[in-house]
Amino acid sequence: MFENISERLLRTIKNLRGQGRLTEGNIKDALREVRMALLEADVALPVVRAFVDRVRHRAIGEEVLFSLTPGQVLIKIVYEELTIVMGEASAELNLRVQPPAVVLIAGLQGSGKTTSVAKLARWIRERQRKRVMVVSCDIYRPAAIEQLRKLAEEVGAEFFPSNSSQKPEVIAHHSLEYARLHRVDVLIVDSAGRLHIDQEMMTEIRLLHTVLNPIETLFVVDSMTGQDAANTARVFNEVLPLTGVVLTKTDGDARGGAALSIRYITGKPIKFLGIGEKTMALEQFYPDRVASRILGKGDVLSLVDEIEHKFDKEKALKLAKKVQKGRGFDLEDFREQMEQMLRMGGISNFLDKMPSLNNAPKILRDQDSADKEVKRLVAIINSMTIQERRFPEIIKGSRKRRIAVGSGNKIQDVNRLLKQFNQAQKIIKKVKVGGLMKIISGIQHKSKLIGGLPMKP
Repeated sequence: MFENISERLLRTIKNLRGQGRLTEGNIKDALREVRMALLEADVALPVVRAFVDRVRHRAIGEEVLFSLTPGQVLIKIVYEELTIVMGEASAELNLRVQPPAVVLIAGLQGSGKTTSVAKLARWIRERQRKRVMVVSCDIYRPAAIEQLRKLAEEVGAEFFPSNSSQKPEVIAHHSLEYARLHRVDVLIVDSAGRLHIDQEMMTEIRLLHTVLNPIETLFVVDSMTGQDAANTARVFNEVLPLTGVVLTKTDGDARGGAALSIRYITGKPIKFLGIGEKTMALEQFYPDRVASRILGKGDVLSLVDEIEHKFDKEKALKLAKKVQKGRGFDLEDFREQMEQMLRMGGISNFLDKMPSLNNAPKILRDQDSADKEVKRLVAIINSMTIQERRFPEIIKGSRKRRIAVGSGNKIQDVNRLLKQFNQAQKIIKKVKVGGLMKIISGIQHKSKLIGGLPMKP
């Protein structure tokens, strides 16, 4: 996400030259480029105008300190204004009510609404340790109820059964009564979507809201629709008291116009980002961290958060002990590390949050291509015997041919895997015993030091 705008903004600021202060003259071209970058990212025009005017007002006459360049000063201003546009502070999910806390999910059909219900259920279960139940009030899409049932089973949430012969408000009432009687902490209600906004849809969602009296009413919208996402959210907010927005499919959106427009146009905060199809692919939205990512500064705090909740520390410790005993790093360990990366959202998601890695090869920054390549490598390792995984040096000509055929790849692909493994093996040998855990601890310590401090250019 934000690849296009990030690349253009960084190039613009890098080319900025000036003397001891920023003036109308030396930032005129830079601001023109910033404006074009935002428009090309499909940011709504009123947002672009307000943003550029605020940056110009703050930048003109700003003193350039001895340790900074004009470009760095402008980065600082742009960072702070991006944060303001997107909401300044993270909007927490509010569940502080007498259980059950009801979360009503609304949105158009095809926006990823039902999947978002499952992702949110998983997030609440794992992050807040609460008992979660989900229910579908979508009686119009035949597969919606069954889809949610399967997803609920996957994420470990309870599922309240419903069927298409019932009225949505009846389903909502019965599920709420059940949740109260059975001490469910959080009830998440999936409402029906439409291909477009119509009166029938609005009447139904208002009725559901009246029956449920939810503490949170979240609007799910596809980020790929750009500023239309913000406009759709605005229309919903006019008839329904929204408390926040879930922006989906951000892993396929290189522009980011929706994220930069929604808060300004609707006045409602983005609370979550959907960053992939898997049920664990949900991130809490932090405006300051996203602004940092846009400007190529990475997002170490979110990376630490993912490591905390998605990285299997027991397996990391087991690997460290294995290396300590001199048994070495083999292909089974290599496969496990790649699978860990996929569980953390994939390579491109990892690179997106790492500072100074915005210039990584394009194939690695493309979520589908990068993850596809990792899965290919995993498939090659799966085609090996246990002996070959543990003793890679025995993999020669005939074995390579068998492995390539078995995994549906070419011998060149097997050779590339072995080369990458050898490089990883050399790195592991240089890491002291327990080094991986020390690295994680170091990142966690660093995050505590920098948390809450303003970003330095």
